[in-house]
Amino acid sequence: MPYRSISELPDSVRDHLPPHAQEIFFAAFNNAFDQHADDPDREAVSFRIAWSAVKRRYRKQDGDWRPREGAMTGSRGP
Repeated sequence: MPYRSISELPDSVRDHLPPHAQEIFFAAFNNAFDQHADDPDREAVSFRIAWSAVKRRYRKQDGDWRPREGAMTGSRGP
């Protein structure tokens, strides 16, 4: 189930990730969902890919997601 907007993301994403990280998750999930149409574990694979995309740009520190040093957080895309 691809998401139509960031507001449709699960609470576990919206309640914990900063806005830019939510955009990364949204784009990565939807792209992965399209790319893995024939995979029976399509949704699970898409979640793993989306979280991996977020973790390339952000890290969890003291319970908060923060941009990784040197990561370009102003650009859009995974």
